[in-house]
Amino acid sequence: MTASYNQQLPVEVQHSSLLRLLTNSLILCHTTPYMSCSDVLNLAAASRAFNYLIYHTPQVFRRLDLSNVKTAQLDIDGVGGIDRGGQVWRNFQMDENLSEDEFYSGPLRRIFSQLRRSNILQDVQILSLDGLSVTAKLIQDIIASFPVRILSIRGAKNLNERKLCGALQYACRESRPEGTPLLKGLYVFGPEDWHVEALKMGEKRKHKVLAAASPEEASRRFALQKSPESWWGRRGPQFPKHTPVSLDWANTLLACAGVVAFDSVLCTGPRHLNSTAWGSISIAALNAASSSEAPSVPNYAVATHSLDGCASCGSAPEGFTVWGDEAFATKRCPDERRASSSASPEIGRFPLLAPPPMHSANLKVAMCPAGQLVKSRLPWAPMAKKEQARFISRCGDCIRDRYCRGCHRWWCESCYLGPLANAGGPISHPVSDPIPNTSGVSMNDNRDIRYRVRDGLCLAGCVPESLL
Repeated sequence: MTASYNQQLPVEVQHSSLLRLLTNSLILCHTTPYMSCSDVLNLAAASRAFNYLIYHTPQVFRRLDLSNVKTAQLDIDGVGGIDRGGQVWRNFQMDENLSEDEFYSGPLRRIFSQLRRSNILQDVQILSLDGLSVTAKLIQDIIASFPVRILSIRGAKNLNERKLCGALQYACRESRPEGTPLLKGLYVFGPEDWHVEALKMGEKRKHKVLAAASPEEASRRFALQKSPESWWGRRGPQFPKHTPVSLDWANTLLACAGVVAFDSVLCTGPRHLNSTAWGSISIAALNAASSSEAPSVPNYAVATHSLDGCASCGSAPEGFTVWGDEAFATKRCPDERRASSSASPEIGRFPLLAPPPMHSANLKVAMCPAGQLVKSRLPWAPMAKKEQARFISRCGDCIRDRYCRGCHRWWCESCYLGPLANAGGPISHPVSDPIPNTSGVSMNDNRDIRYRVRDGLCLAGCVPESLL
């Protein structure tokens, strides 16, 4: 019956219905981002007509994801080191004269060479290399030679972060040529997308890995799979790494402000020089009121936590980061050279949101939270009065002794200096229940010991009763 029905259709519909559909560039360009790279190339190999359509429509390869390409993987398990001269291994020739960069970036460099010969690389604007073997030298070459505007290297292996930070700072130097760098967004701090990890390991292996993982790791993976949007919707830590981000990255974000955006921002706490609240809170008083020896807080730090307003006052000394804040957007860039290089005030103020955008390389699209407007509207326009998304960005040092990892409540520096603040000071302590003295400080020290948070949990309901 199906055969007889097909015979009733016109000849052009029988033989070229898909081709005629994809000839509409709007449909083609909105379909191919959801296809894997191999699927697009297989479609181009179906016929000469499809080959011409795929390779002569520039927007087809605007977004290129190599994360799940087998030939891009570098799995050195079982390979006892680099010194295997002349041996053909996987998809490249291993030679004893290879440098470390050539070895670790070999698979990707070979793919890029093939893409360049096929005139595909010149159209790529969004490139995803999540979880692959990526070196700092390779990224430096991408910044210098590729037309990529948004690059994602989350979970990259064999990456020398210090060299990468140096390359980014050099690319964004004040004496850089006009219009450079072409790269405008870099995903580097966040975790890989869940669907990318699942494609790599397969369903069966995925369950084995989760079963073998620790309960905390398994819960984190499932939480990331179903959690709200990072920064704007998800409160608490934003990255899987529990160790603080290195100071090199803080200096890099500062040097790239207005030029290159990242999937994080600088901490805006009053301990840091870039904060609008710098000088409004006595750092010496904060250190004296801390329950432990105050660490050396750097001048700049990368934010790792997203917070709501303070549990007491509902805000923070530095205020909220608000999407669509026109008062900030209209400020001029203090660096006139960067302003002439099409610098954007959004770059450095708002983080890039995962995953990278599917259909646009516009940074505002990559930063815009769900349910918000990408472009500002007139005050009387529809949705203009919609509640704007907002958050407070902090690093680990700025929320020590004041953030509860159980309920994500916290107390700002204006409302709570610390548990060892002077009893006669202006800071109020609404916690009236007696708290056991386990800090090692004598109760005869003429100081009122009142903890809001102890061992990462608040005393307002998250600490077990047996410990009170």
